Amino acid sequence: MPHKGSAPEQWLDKYGDVLYRFSLARVRAPDVAEDLVQETLLAALKAKENYAGQASERTWLIGILKHKIMDYFRKATKEQAQEYDDGLANDPENDFFDEQGNWSIDLASWSNPDKVLEQEQFIRVLQECIDRLPPRLAQLFILREVDGMESEELRQTLSISTLNNLWVMMSRMRTQLRHCLDLNWFGQK
Repeated sequence: MPHKGSAPEQWLDKYGDVLYRFSLARVRAPDVAEDLVQETLLAALKAKENYAGQASERTWLIGILKHKIMDYFRKATKEQAQEYDDGLANDPENDFFDEQGNWSIDLASWSNPDKVLEQEQFIRVLQECIDRLPPRLAQLFILREVDGMESEELRQTLSISTLNNLWVMMSRMRTQLRHCLDLNWFGQK
């Protein structure tokens, strides 16, 4: 039995901003985010008879948007094979580990991560570091760390051939983020 929600003509005014922000935070491209919101509203219009009201209208729309974002990532992955920055791992100037496999950087500066995360400046620097990642690694970070997606679902969504390849990508992503944060945040202390 369909639920009586607001009129579809009101959805853009009521939920457009939150849908756009949600999408932009994940795809990091304003024009793509706008397109995904439009696709979401069109899909919701087609499926409004199936909306049972078990979740709020906003939650229902965000759920549709999540699926549109996943479809976007799948399509983008299939359309172009992207190269990552393998040079970072092979560049001796960016050697983060000593011969024993320990971090060569003093980890004491990372001693209170809860306090650091609360600081707006850190979030700004973190976003800048995410923006510097190769696009596919940035997508991986957003889906894994922001959306909390599990490994197998990440592998399927981003069309990664094996879990081992996913773990290699995650290691590269974390190493590059760590390096960027060391240079742009922790190096300032």
